[in-house]
Formats: sequence, structure tokens, C-alpha cells
Amino acid sequence: MIPRKPSLASLARYLPRNARGGPSPSLQPGLAKPGAMPLAQSWVALRSHRAFAWVGIALLAVALAVLPFVLAGHVGTAWVRITNLAILYCFLALGLNIVVGFAGLLDLGYIAFYGVGAYVYALLASPHFGLHLPFWLILPIGALVACVFGVLLGTPTLKLRGDYLAIVTLGFGEIVRIFLNNLSRPFNLTNGAQGITLIDAFRIDGYSFGRVHSVGTLTFTTPINYYYFLLVVLIAVVALNLRLQNSRIGRAWEAIREDEIAARAMGINTRNMKLLAFAMGASFGGIAGGMFSAMQGFISPESFVLVESIMVLSMVVLGGMGNVFGVIVGALLLSFVPEVLRYNVGPVQMALFGRTLIDPEVIRMLLFGLALVLMMLFRPAGILPSAVRKREFETRPAQGPANGS
Repeated sequence: MIPRKPSLASLARYLPRNARGGPSPSLQPGLAKPGAMPLAQSWVALRSHRAFAWVGIALLAVALAVLPFVLAGHVGTAWVRITNLAILYCFLALGLNIVVGFAGLLDLGYIAFYGVGAYVYALLASPHFGLHLPFWLILPIGALVACVFGVLLGTPTLKLRGDYLAIVTLGFGEIVRIFLNNLSRPFNLTNGAQGITLIDAFRIDGYSFGRVHSVGTLTFTTPINYYYFLLVVLIAVVALNLRLQNSRIGRAWEAIREDEIAARAMGINTRNMKLLAFAMGASFGGIAGGMFSAMQGFISPESFVLVESIMVLSMVVLGGMGNVFGVIVGALLLSFVPEVLRYNVGPVQMALFGRTLIDPEVIRMLLFGLALVLMMLFRPAGILPSAVRKREFETRPAQGPANGS
């Protein structure tokens, strides 16, 4: 059978209406919107202009610079401390994103590296051993020690994936916590469950972050001092993550995540790449732990429980695994929303019922769990998923019927 040559009329339906000779919708009576097209075109041209991005960055920088003073003046210094903890969770989520999001290795014991970094700082900057080293020396040491622990965890688990790897990492996190809780005899290394107190604050050329300073009409309290330091470190960590994601190492991690056997067949040294993922993720956790130790002035093993690991993993999954900015969004949401609920659930119950029917902490966790369930049902790839994961979730429904038929 000779195929029939398509007519011009049949091809015309695939052309835009303007190309078929019909009048443009913007020129039809009743549908015309004067200035609509010029406005849209000008908006696109504005967004594509390089100055538009710089203006946005400048506005964001100004907002971040005045944020602690606005919070302290309107809602209290406690919210500046909550913001600092949210930034710390951003560090942890970015570090775990290297292991889970980039390399595809499920880690449920990540909080152990956080604890290692915190105890390294506490031991080297407190009266416990009589050492008071500067923070710029202790933070790299804490990152190095956490990195060693990451390699120790990654070496025996190179051939494990999925549920088995999750169980091993979960056990590792609990082992570290138990050691921290019991290494007080016969040699008192961690002071056991009592923790370590009187930890030194950061100090730069006589400027102590633990004291209140006044510059003109501005008052820099301890939380505000740490806020600016954490913000600068966060910008550096984000830049490093972006460079890693687009580097040869980042592409190797992505290949391992998608198909480890194929990655090995293409010449990628999967053993070294997986160990590097564990080591780099652990070093981020160690640095965050050191900053947490200095901010709090006191640490104990109860700050590094399994729930914290699950919380950090939820931040990565909720924000979008593999996407640096998505992970930051997830960390900020899961840091601020529970605190907002904590402060408002009780007063709302008092206004409605005259008394507190359900403990605010219980309602906070219930709403938190419900939000995660709804998120996984309606947006399983996360709030801001990476391009690869977004394509995966978009193609799976279409491939399902084809595979089953």
C-alpha cells in the first residue's frame, strides 16, 4: 500500500494559529488585552538581564543582614537562636545530601559525626582537660576526626545498599552515642551523661562571641554574633556543594546512585567514590558539631539521639534529594515550622476551649508527621527536586502500564 502524501490542510493543524493565517488572539475583538504582550516580553527581557540577578542577590543580602535585629526587636532573641539552629541544620542537611542525595547511600547514623565534632571542640576548648585552643584550629581538627569516623563507617559497608546499609549506619550512630555516654571510667574522656560544661565561645582578636557588644546604636548579643558567623560559613558550604555537584566527582556520585554496576563498568572507582562521599559528609557534620558546642556552652550525649538523624534525613527528602537549594528549603521548613507550632498551639487551645486539651508537643509532632505524609503522597520528589529525580518521577507513571502489558 502506497502511503498517501499528507495534504497542506492536514499539516496546517500542527502550526500555530498565527501561522495558519488566523487572526492573533490579542487582535480579536473581546479578547484583546492592550499592553499584555509588551508587558510579558519586557518581563522576560528583564529576567534575562544580568543586572536582575544582581539586584535580587543584593536585596537578599540586605534582608539577611537586618534579619537578626528585626527578630530580636519584634519577637525576641529566642528566635535568633532558633535561626542559628536552623542554619546548623542546613549544614547537617547539606552534608547528608552528599551521602544520600548525590551518592545514593542511605545513612541513618549521620548525627554521630555531629556528636564527634561537638565533643572534639568541647574537649579542646574547656576546663575538662585544661585546654583552650582557638576555634579556627579546633574546627579543622573536628572535621578531620569526623572524616576518619566516616571512613571507618564506609569501609565495612561498601557492598551494602538500601535497607542493610540503613541498619548498619543506624547501629553505628547508636554505638557512638553509647560510647559518649559511658566513656567516663576508668579514664574520664567524655564525662558520661553529665556532659561537658563551660565550653569556650568563639573569639577573634579579642572579640568574644559570648559577650554583648555595642556598635553605635546596634547591640550585638551572643546569638547575633553567631548568626553572622554561621551565615558566612553557610554561604561557603553552599558554594562548595554547588561546585561538587557539577564536578567530575559529583557526576561519578550520580552515576553510582543510578546504577553502581554500570558506573563500575564505565571505569569509575566506586569504592573510593563511596568512601569519599562518607568522608566529606562526615566532615560537614563535624564542623557543624563544633559550632553547636561553642554556641551552647554545654553538650551531653542526649543531644545526639536517633531522632536527630531521622530529622536531618527528613529535611533532605522533603526539600529534594540532590538539589542543594531544595535541601536548604527543607531544613529551614522543618526547623521553623515546628517552633511556630510550639509557640502557638497552646494559646490557640486556650482561646478556643479555655484550657489545654492536648500537649503542644504532641500536636506539633502530629502535624509534622501529617505534613510529611501529604508531601510524600503529592510531591514525592520533594519541594525542589533535582532535575534527574524530577525526570524519574515523571517517567515512572508512564512506564508502569507499558511494563505490565
